[in-house]
Amino acid sequence: MSHPISVSKTALETFETIRNQIRERLGKKAVEDFERNTIKILTLIQQSPYMYKETELNPNIRKGLIKKVSSVFYEIKSDRIEVLFFWDNRQEPML
Repeated sequence: MSHPISVSKTALETFETIRNQIRERLGKKAVEDFERNTIKILTLIQQSPYMYKETELNPNIRKGLIKKVSSVFYEIKSDRIEVLFFWDNRQEPML
């Protein structure tokens, strides 16, 4: 069963920030890979939202690994999946 996905403003901003960092450091091909992998992961989440581990703060918020260096945090709601933000895993961990 497929669940609708909504994307928060923060998710759009953090995605763009990571995308720009990848472009500056690694170039256009790496950006294309990041975008392709993000779409793949979001499609998997849409089809099977419980596939990734829940966070310690809230069991409805989960962290999906896009690549070794980036993740997506999303919340499973009754009527949809909301993408909350993207995270560069090389940053300091969140408390």
